[in-house]
Amino acid sequence: MAVLTPREGPETRRPDRDGAERQSGPGEPARRILLVSRDEQLDSLLARRRVAAHLRDLRPVPGTSDEAPPDVALVCDDEAATARLSASGVPVVHLYSGHPGTTDALGTAGATDRALYRVHRPGWLPDPDPTRAPTGLRPTGVLAPVRSARSRQRAGTLLLLSLWDVPAAEADTFVDTTLPGLVHEALRRTGRCEVVCDLRLTPIRAALAGLADRPEVRVSRAVDVDVDTLHAGARVFLAAPTLGASALAQARRAPLVFLPPLGGAQRDLAARMRRLVPVPCADDPRDPGVWAPPDEGVTTLWDALAPDLDDLRGAQRVARTLRQLSLAPL
Repeated sequence: MAVLTPREGPETRRPDRDGAERQSGPGEPARRILLVSRDEQLDSLLARRRVAAHLRDLRPVPGTSDEAPPDVALVCDDEAATARLSASGVPVVHLYSGHPGTTDALGTAGATDRALYRVHRPGWLPDPDPTRAPTGLRPTGVLAPVRSARSRQRAGTLLLLSLWDVPAAEADTFVDTTLPGLVHEALRRTGRCEVVCDLRLTPIRAALAGLADRPEVRVSRAVDVDVDTLHAGARVFLAAPTLGASALAQARRAPLVFLPPLGGAQRDLAARMRRLVPVPCADDPRDPGVWAPPDEGVTTLWDALAPDLDDLRGAQRVARTLRQLSLAPL
């Protein structure tokens, strides 16, 4: 379980009736929120951070706090945490952050009347199987980063890898045989490479022995870096087929190249997306198309989707629900 502090400093803000943030009145206590996610799951971590960026009017509290229970909680994916908080009387927004694939169930939505259930799903992406959706589960739209612009000066490659729920043998094969070639080619073509993963940090560093020691290569866990900021400064973006990564590229209308999909959920999402959006795949690191200049083909890539700016406001939508729930619990 992880807790994110979405703001620093003495100011406490709250939304006016129109949703704009305003200063709290003198002596007025800030409403308190608990933010929970799975740090070992890339989508879960990114979802928590992106929603938290719109919650600067609520005061985050640690999960181990001796204070009174929080006024509201955001729980990304951790069903045990939702059950525990609901049982103690805390209103919860439970957010399923990742693509469920064709066989994964979306938990127990509706199992408690103290929680509202949401699922990260872009409006343009069909539900894999509507018959499996629990009663009361609502899609959020795209959980986009709070900053929609990229840096003017961009360099290097961001390689964003998710090994969550990937079979061990498949993950080992990718890390040992495919990843080193991608990093080597990224160095040759773009000058540097940021490798960010959610799991298997030690095996990844071992597989990149001789590369990871170079200053042009950095290998990090997603929980230890700001993925959205790294993306803003990267020239090339190679990413596992995940909703968090695709939201990042779509919101910024940036190039995206999928890493070879790993596990059933990644394969299913990549197949569904590529029916609608022509996202290339880094099957061969020597393919020049993987390392195309940053603005080539971007218009073709994301203009394949009908423009819907409201669909990019998923994080704001979840944040608004949390504010309302803190004021008027279920």
